[in-house]
Amino acid sequence: MTGPAIGSNNGGSVWGSATGLLVNWQPFDFGVRHANVQASLAARDEAAAVLQRSQLDVGTAAGDAFLTLIAAQETEKSAAAAVDSWDVLLRSIHALTSTQLRPGADESRIAAERAMAGTQLAYARQAVESSRATLVKFMPHADESGAVFDPTHLLDGTPPVMDEDAPFQSDQHPVMAERKAATARSSAQLQATERSWVPQFDLEGAAFARDTGAENDGQRLAGANGLAPTVANYAVGVNVTFGFMDFASIHAREAAQSATVRANKSNEQLADRNLREQFAKAKAVVRAAREAAANTPIEVKAAHTAFDQAKARYQAGLAPIDDLAQAQRLVVQAEMDDSVERLSVWRALLQLDASRGDIQPFLQTVSK
Repeated sequence: MTGPAIGSNNGGSVWGSATGLLVNWQPFDFGVRHANVQASLAARDEAAAVLQRSQLDVGTAAGDAFLTLIAAQETEKSAAAAVDSWDVLLRSIHALTSTQLRPGADESRIAAERAMAGTQLAYARQAVESSRATLVKFMPHADESGAVFDPTHLLDGTPPVMDEDAPFQSDQHPVMAERKAATARSSAQLQATERSWVPQFDLEGAAFARDTGAENDGQRLAGANGLAPTVANYAVGVNVTFGFMDFASIHAREAAQSATVRANKSNEQLADRNLREQFAKAKAVVRAAREAAANTPIEVKAAHTAFDQAKARYQAGLAPIDDLAQAQRLVVQAEMDDSVERLSVWRALLQLDASRGDIQPFLQTVSK
């Protein structure tokens, strides 16, 4: 309420107004503001690095799920081919046993092998459905009707040699970016804590204005008099705040924050060593996978040759049925190994690029 006391209460009223503005400015803060800004920027960089790492993890998992599905499909195809081969062999043995050229036990043995091949085919189909369910988690359209994944370009020849011998740069990995940002954030927070005990100087300025429709002699002004401020004033001052009693608590917070900084630096060093270890292991897996993939065509050719020889020897009565069954199993296993090992090279290349922190080179190679 503004205006003079009118000395009586007669129910009358007048307009009154008051307004003000307070401005506070800290001319210097001994580096507290800069430390807080740096902590906020480091937190932003850490969040961006976490996002990149999450994208890398999801992309790698999706690629691995895709290759797993392709491997399961190839295993199913090989298992189905094995069932057909056992059926052909069973009919051949049945013809021999029907004419009493071979004992009935031989037909029973091949029938048992055919049944086991059927069981393997059932489990192979289960693996395909399970792998597809995992891929749907990353690619919802993978479960749509008619969705077919053609692995021809992945199985056609040996995977091309990528930039596998390039030096490893751990600084480019999202995990290292995340760890470095965490260290920078904790260091900036430590600086802000160390400067929180210094005095705070605030320059303050105030401006205010008022008016009233009541005169000093008790008269009331009519109309809108007093509605808008007409009398103004201002004030300027300096406010100094120094929490000297907070020294103990601030010192404890500094000790805790220093421990956090040391822990983050240790985690950063550990992450660098872990990434280098993962990269070295990934390179070893790539080399082993390429060597294995180079041997499987030889394995397939030799298995087919051995089967043809065993079949000829059996039909001539020079070899038992066990030799023929074993040769047939070798053919089935060799054909499965040939397709799976080629996909293992692709999987190893995916893990190699993932250990570098960027799977885009792998995706570009697969898409060609």
